[in-house]
Amino acid sequence: MSAEAASTTGNSSILRSDVDAGDTPERLLAARYGRAWSDPAGLWNETIATLLSHRSVRAYLPKALPDGTLETLIAAAQSASTSSNLQTWSVVAVTDPARKDRLATLAADQDAVREAPLLLVWLADLSRLQRLGDARDRAVEGLAYLELLFVAIIDAALAAQNALVAAESLGLGGVYIGAMRNRPAEVAAELGLPPQVFAVFGMCVGYPDPQRQSGVKPRLGQNLVLHRERYVVPARDEVADYDEAMEVFQREQAMGPASWSERVLQRVGNAKALSGRDQMRAILAALGFGLR
Repeated sequence: MSAEAASTTGNSSILRSDVDAGDTPERLLAARYGRAWSDPAGLWNETIATLLSHRSVRAYLPKALPDGTLETLIAAAQSASTSSNLQTWSVVAVTDPARKDRLATLAADQDAVREAPLLLVWLADLSRLQRLGDARDRAVEGLAYLELLFVAIIDAALAAQNALVAAESLGLGGVYIGAMRNRPAEVAAELGLPPQVFAVFGMCVGYPDPQRQSGVKPRLGQNLVLHRERYVVPARDEVADYDEAMEVFQREQAMGPASWSERVLQRVGNAKALSGRDQMRAILAALGFGLR
């Protein structure tokens, strides 16, 4: 499948804030890539439509979630793949307004954390296996190696994405809060995390406010991310097409004019842009991870 370049008129006819999972495959694909889609959509179903209509939701209605919603989302999360069935993740569900306010302050002061009725903090959790080994007087030397932390972080990410897709299929919305890693030791203290547990990210969940709805953000073209058989380094100027698509999106969303290229280069330009996360190795060691 490929996305072909479209004129500004063609792009702006795709109102990304109006696209939803009930739309046609062509409109959903056009919104996702920010340009007209010419190829057939291929195999299609409601699950794929839900995935393609994803958008970050940072504004929520003051409406509680129905009873049982949290448990359903966690069941979906636990249905995700997990390396060797180790299940090295946990999650803390936070609904108390005061605790959400404190966590919001720790996570770059994001109002979405305060506003959403549910905050899920997804954890890389090696402590459960440590306790299992301690209880049975068995060696758990592998937990001291970086590989197991990788496994736990990946497990948490896979579980969280399952939960978010489940939420979106129920008419809810969400957004990941990576800034939960800005001050991880303080987040760990707020949540009472034991050693060898790390908050990978937060996730806000709630009913999107239709008056403050964000659009479907375009992604890089498949020619930049899809490689067949072997990795092929693309021409640098191919990113220019994506910059153009993002400029259209940013105008629709009343965002700043900086191009995607400029934004990402600023984000990785120096350690200061990491908002404290440049100290992550030392913080993880302080939280009890071996990192060998």
